[in-house]
Amino acid sequence: MYPGQAAYPGQPFHGWYDPAAHGFDPADPLVTPPGVGLGAWFARCLGAVRRGWQLLLPILLVTQVLPAVALSVLGLIFDPSARWDAELTADSTALPANFGIDLAMWLVVLLGGSLIFGLVQCVGWAAGTWVVTRQAAGEHVTLGGAFGYGLRRALGLWGWTLIFTLIMTLGFCLCFLPGVYAAFALAMAGPVYLFERRDPIGRSHRMLRDRLGLLLGRVALTGGAVIALGIAVSMVEAAGLTPFGTEPLAAMDTAVGAVLAISGAALLGLPAYLAQLVGLLVTYAEQRAHEGPVNSGQLAAELG
Repeated sequence: MYPGQAAYPGQPFHGWYDPAAHGFDPADPLVTPPGVGLGAWFARCLGAVRRGWQLLLPILLVTQVLPAVALSVLGLIFDPSARWDAELTADSTALPANFGIDLAMWLVVLLGGSLIFGLVQCVGWAAGTWVVTRQAAGEHVTLGGAFGYGLRRALGLWGWTLIFTLIMTLGFCLCFLPGVYAAFALAMAGPVYLFERRDPIGRSHRMLRDRLGLLLGRVALTGGAVIALGIAVSMVEAAGLTPFGTEPLAAMDTAVGAVLAISGAALLGLPAYLAQLVGLLVTYAEQRAHEGPVNSGQLAAELG
């Protein structure tokens, strides 16, 4: 434990650093004061989940899980790999008929679906941010108010998300490591847009440069949890689809089973979406605290 670190939010602080003396509320449920350590950050993440899970789960179910299920089903509908395998078995020396057209159509469906469902997901990220922040400020929140805010902010957040995704994709194409750096450098860009609505790319990158170790640690913990859960969900989905063969949507009975398997696996991904939302938001609030005194009420007011 660092000097002056509290074992949990609200515990008295001792030692050389006193957050209250520097304009911070040590018991603020969202903002982790500078110098109190990883335990206080984690406690605020857990506190946000405890306060908001009844609203956050339906928000994430509608805006994250359902789009993920829809995209997986679309991918299966247009997946030409089963026919390709059959044709390659018959003649392994020639490409399957209409290979280029089928591949292009499959990619267009997946890309187009990702773009459309990405807009829906941005509604959820904005709505979830609104819930967590306003609850931390002690304000009353409702599901309707959350979705109303999410709809107002979704289009702008979606546009910036497309830019973030393009930057990271180009980075991963350039020997992978630039993509990893871009992912960390842009980790705070979404919250920056929602709270500050200006220069999300530059602001997020400056936060990384100014507090490299702290931000890397918080984002790595959040990202590690999301990746681990995502791998587990992919394995469960693959195992669930195995009994239905290479063309699970070809018949009604296998189609129903396949959709249920995909839906069940997607539901297991709810904790990953929750961890991403809460982990990045609490990290952003901590980064703001390193720039000057801030509290949950101020952040709630900035959301508008």
